Amino acid sequence: MLPIMGRPIEPLIISAEQRQELERIVNAPTSEQRLVRRARIVLLRADGRSQVETANAIEVNRPVVIRWERSFAKLGLAGLEEADGRGRKPSIPSAKKEKVLVQATQPPPNRTRWSVRTMARQVGVSPASVQRIWAANEIKPHLTRTFKLSRDPNFEAKFWDVIGLYLNPPDRALVLCCDEKSQCQALERTQPGLPLGLGHIRTRTHDYIRHGTVTLFAALNYLDGKILSTTAPKHTHVEWLAFLKKLHRQTPAEPALHLIVDNYATHKHPVVVEWLKQHPRIHVHFTPTSSSWMNLVERFFRQLTDDVVREGSFASVGELITAINVHLAHHNLSPKPYRWKADGAAILEKIHRARLARGGSNV
Repeated sequence: MLPIMGRPIEPLIISAEQRQELERIVNAPTSEQRLVRRARIVLLRADGRSQVETANAIEVNRPVVIRWERSFAKLGLAGLEEADGRGRKPSIPSAKKEKVLVQATQPPPNRTRWSVRTMARQVGVSPASVQRIWAANEIKPHLTRTFKLSRDPNFEAKFWDVIGLYLNPPDRALVLCCDEKSQCQALERTQPGLPLGLGHIRTRTHDYIRHGTVTLFAALNYLDGKILSTTAPKHTHVEWLAFLKKLHRQTPAEPALHLIVDNYATHKHPVVVEWLKQHPRIHVHFTPTSSSWMNLVERFFRQLTDDVVREGSFASVGELITAINVHLAHHNLSPKPYRWKADGAAILEKIHRARLARGGSNV
């Protein structure tokens, strides 16, 4: 699909000396993260990225990009610093601040991470000072963000294929994000809990009775947000093929169907592949391996889990299925489409950096 042409992007003009200093700020381990973010804004704009692309890459709003771009254009590197304000000036020596920042990236002996108190004892400042320094530099030793890099050799081709369906859907066609949510458990709490009230939170027993599981097959219509679904006790290729046949029957016969699915083995079963050959109006687009986050139906599954499954108590699988179907019916009464807004180039840049960090190749 050809990109939509618009006005040419006007890059921010910077000198070689300014670029060198900005890159030093970005790469220095002791630079304040707020200053690093502003330096990256200037560098991306100087590289020809648009304001929207820059905002998406750094995960800020466009007005933030505009503010620091204008400030740099007016004052140069000095424009990236906060103006001096009123009030008491910081009393901690810069050497101790730098030590707090450097030590935070190096786990202490016999521990996996620093705490505020252990860092305060190590550096010789108060715990409150450590908290302020960490907050100013967005250091959060207690948090960990998990990730998994796809090893798909055709990652980029599949990536742009799926994003192309989101950003520029084909004419006279339906784009359906399809998947199954397996192992939805019908759990019954052994005792009723107290409801939420003024002054106290809800309560729930730890123990429960298992009454079985059910699999939900769902197809999210990308254009209008409606869900086509069915439930089944299993999730083999037999149930998946039955779901495909239902989609074929319950959608208008004329438009083509473009299905976004993951790489689960049942989706590629020979029986399924043969049936698809006999129904050429159905086109299957596979996400890259380990990239289920690209399939927007996962957003709906998360909502379903939060609103129905996780907090519910079900005396049978039938009760669970009824609750799921009621939720689906309410959703389809006033559906709200999920829209892909992330910048594809920025995502690939992050993946490239992650692969380089672990010493792997860039697929």
